Amino acid sequence: MTTTTKSQYTALYAEHEKLGASFTDFGGWQMPLKYSSELAEHHAVRRTAGLFDLSHMGEVWVSGPDAGAFLDFALVGKLSAVVDGKAKYSLICNDEGGIIDDLISYRRSDEKYLVVPNAGNAPVVAEALAQRAAGFDVVVDDQSAATSLIAIQGPDAEAILLALVPAADAEAVCSLKYYASTGITVQAGDQDMDVLLARTGYTGEDGFELYIPNAQAAALWTALLAAGGEKLVPAGLACRDSLRLEAGMPLYGNELSLDIDPFSAGLGPIVALSKPGDFVGRSALEGKKASGAGTTTGRRLVGLQGTGRRAGRSHYPVTLDGNVIGEVTSGAPSPTLGYPVALAYVDVEHTEPGSEVSVDLRGRPEPFTIVELPFYRRVK
Repeated sequence: MTTTTKSQYTALYAEHEKLGASFTDFGGWQMPLKYSSELAEHHAVRRTAGLFDLSHMGEVWVSGPDAGAFLDFALVGKLSAVVDGKAKYSLICNDEGGIIDDLISYRRSDEKYLVVPNAGNAPVVAEALAQRAAGFDVVVDDQSAATSLIAIQGPDAEAILLALVPAADAEAVCSLKYYASTGITVQAGDQDMDVLLARTGYTGEDGFELYIPNAQAAALWTALLAAGGEKLVPAGLACRDSLRLEAGMPLYGNELSLDIDPFSAGLGPIVALSKPGDFVGRSALEGKKASGAGTTTGRRLVGLQGTGRRAGRSHYPVTLDGNVIGEVTSGAPSPTLGYPVALAYVDVEHTEPGSEVSVDLRGRPEPFTIVELPFYRRVK
């Protein structure tokens, strides 16, 4: 007997259909994979700007007098130390130190935070936060189903957004720092919308993410496309993946999972073992760090740069002298750089930058070099 999971659709699904999008299932959501050419969309984000529907992501509000202390307990980072208006990248782990999800938390005030988990993990993270809230004076409010998220990414993102922002809010947009958020008004047609604006993204470019109620999503999407003209293209998940890979950003399910610890993933610095008190997974993570996970034992996430033309793909073996020393987690030809790139977990003794390895491309070894991440860094 088989069961089928009902697909979910964002508030912008009809807009994507009008634009001729090709759809794919992602975390149970029907999301635009591309609209025309994924390569053209990739280059648009690097050169001008791209517009993404990220409404499949989760939005969980945590509020109350113990909000900071609660997130210090629930997540591996020290969220209570974040200043109002700033954001922090963190992880939520299980008791064994495995990664449930990576997420961004925005501190809106000392008693109010917005936690944004990844699409497929949003229900799991919301449930975990609700369970961990016992004993804390907080309210965990999952607003994922009622919230849309639109991202505009690329060198022209700020100028395009400013075309829809009243003069009184223009300085708030221009002065907003990376990993910070603010409330602004956006004028979309005959509507004035209150938007939570964050200068964050998953592309390696400058850009913004805009949080709004579902009912306003279509008007905002249409207004941004009109304001951007030829400099703004709708962009799908295909180019989002190639953009984040060039930027060396991990994807849950590829580089991160319950079987991976933060130290092996190169995320040890965000685990705040120095913060006072207990947090979920602390004991296990202390043990993993003490054992040298990702530094002297096991495998560590590295970047691979191809010297040939063929790209390594997820699960392809990484070899040295015919012996398997690792496994590719993500890989593709880099549209920006012009050569293949990949992320891979490799035995720690072979992770020195400049080391020459091979990737087994279906029985044929292809040469790669271990390099520092990210592969691509924008010029500021």
